[in-house]
Amino acid sequence: MKLILKICAASVLLITAIGPLSTTMLRAATMDPRSVKKPEMTSALLAGKQLYDAKCAECHGVNTVGTNKGPPFLHRVYHPGHHGDGAFFYAVRRGVKQHHWPFGNMPPVPGLTDEQIKSIIRYVRALQDANGVF
Repeated sequence: MKLILKICAASVLLITAIGPLSTTMLRAATMDPRSVKKPEMTSALLAGKQLYDAKCAECHGVNTVGTNKGPPFLHRVYHPGHHGDGAFFYAVRRGVKQHHWPFGNMPPVPGLTDEQIKSIIRYVRALQDANGVF
């Protein structure tokens, strides 16, 4: 009986902690794209932006601010020390199971070469750098 009470108490604490976290994370996915600081746009970054806008912005938002379909990349969870470039590359190429956000699994993104994916990652990292993610 004591074990059941401990499990119930732990469940209530977990639900209480996760509820506000999910709300906070969803709110973070609705940043105003006009508030994003832009890096100096080189031709390489412009190429990455064009690819991002065509292949990623529908879910991850204009200027990487997120949407109701996918998270923002201007969030500390995407700091290179936590999600390195390889994690981004793998997610685009193979898809990824939901693990930080309540948006569901991300499917693979077809029609991109390895170099195009790297270009998108450089653009995302430049926006993150300009906005203090790292």
